[in-house]
Amino acid sequence: MKSLKVVFLGTPEFAKTSLEAVHQSHHEVVGVVTVADKASGRGQKINQSPVKIFASENNIPVFQPEKLRNPEFLEELRKLDADVFIVVAFRMMPRVLFEMPKMGTFNLHASLLPDYRGAAPINYAVINGEEKTGATTFFINEKIDEGNILLQEELNVFPDENAGALHDRLMVMGSKLVVKTLDGLAENSIQEKPQPEVEHPKNAYKIFKEDTRIDWTKTSKEVHQFILGMSPYPATFTTLKIGEEEKGLKIFGGKFEIEDHGKTVGSLEISKNEFKIFTKDGIYFPLELQLEGKKRMNIKDFLNGFRNFDEIKMA
Repeated sequence: MKSLKVVFLGTPEFAKTSLEAVHQSHHEVVGVVTVADKASGRGQKINQSPVKIFASENNIPVFQPEKLRNPEFLEELRKLDADVFIVVAFRMMPRVLFEMPKMGTFNLHASLLPDYRGAAPINYAVINGEEKTGATTFFINEKIDEGNILLQEELNVFPDENAGALHDRLMVMGSKLVVKTLDGLAENSIQEKPQPEVEHPKNAYKIFKEDTRIDWTKTSKEVHQFILGMSPYPATFTTLKIGEEEKGLKIFGGKFEIEDHGKTVGSLEISKNEFKIFTKDGIYFPLELQLEGKKRMNIKDFLNGFRNFDEIKMA
């Protein structure tokens, strides 16, 4: 089978798994483009992306341009004479970059396009209670996630699966799909096809802090899926009033019961054994949570941290 010369563009763990799969295939990774190293945390330690770490360990040339239109960077890439570029969890690319390789540039996206175009497809698949999702490889054009589809594969979403667990399964499945796409391009056996025209495709917009607040007026099932869809990252939150102080409470998981309770929606009942929050049609029981300023813990340890439950209310 023909071997292709590949430049790989990506940053997080999700991308690293695909890079690893391509590196282990018979295709050749001639260069990697990733984000610049940055200082983070209390000690302002310099962090390298998972993609850079893997590339460095395997002696693959690494490029970390501040600007993707930088002429020197573009010239260096041209010299690599790659057949194809692969993009996994990177950033918007200018035409001058994605049109550079003779076979084009393809992207791995963690959804069944055209649904869930955007930055957070895994989160929204869980939030919306989808029973299946998947991954798509497609040629990049100037519109976000709208290029011609190469390959697509489905994956069932398990009941009560959170976004983190689904992310890890899609990461492995997607890495295999990337290699399969490369093989198909090398053999000229893939027929690219335009994305289906859908009047109202489901969106996966970027998630901001204000989008993660829990709306207790929704049904118990909607609240449950919302919490799962944001867990473990970026994590949902609500606000408690403890005495005179307001504190954010992240909730990572729990369970619910449908019940006609007659209580105020969004109010709580808390004791040394149980934490209940009343929804539109039932009760939600948080089981994994993190109070502002504390570490993440299970419900038992959380409740053991309080002496006076009467002073705890929903803010």
